[in-house]
Amino acid sequence: MTSQLQAQLKSNLPQILMMLKNNPAMAYTKITEIGHAVGDKYNVRLLVNFPHDGKINEYEFYGKRDLSIIVDRLKTNFPIPRQTIREKAQELFPNAEIEDAYMYEGKEGLRIKFEGGRIDILPHSLHIWCVFDDTITQFCDWLLTNVYDRGQTK
Repeated sequence: MTSQLQAQLKSNLPQILMMLKNNPAMAYTKITEIGHAVGDKYNVRLLVNFPHDGKINEYEFYGKRDLSIIVDRLKTNFPIPRQTIREKAQELFPNAEIEDAYMYEGKEGLRIKFEGGRIDILPHSLHIWCVFDDTITQFCDWLLTNVYDRGQTK
């Protein structure tokens, strides 16, 4: 999914850069539209986030960091044991801090913190607050297949 997103953003980069110069809000709208189009192929809502001022100007990272994947806003529990997700995270990120998160009103979630960022895993969504590398991609692919049942495109 991220490689498709990156390819689409790259092919639209000249237009996005012109919009950034003249109207950053229009550039953000275009980036959001591209994310939604790619996410539709996986039956998810794919959002490119810019959590800090100026990050929208770092176009070389478009689609390579700070992504949210919303699968089903109504889900409150994982379809597999949370411990299984925790074990996979520990396997791939041995030095990471893995903690329960968003555990209220019958909901569950996990937060994985490591040097360079974090990943928030909720039954309804996945939020990647770091630059994608092979390990991040491998973990997200595993989550999409095993937790979110979204391993294949439409």
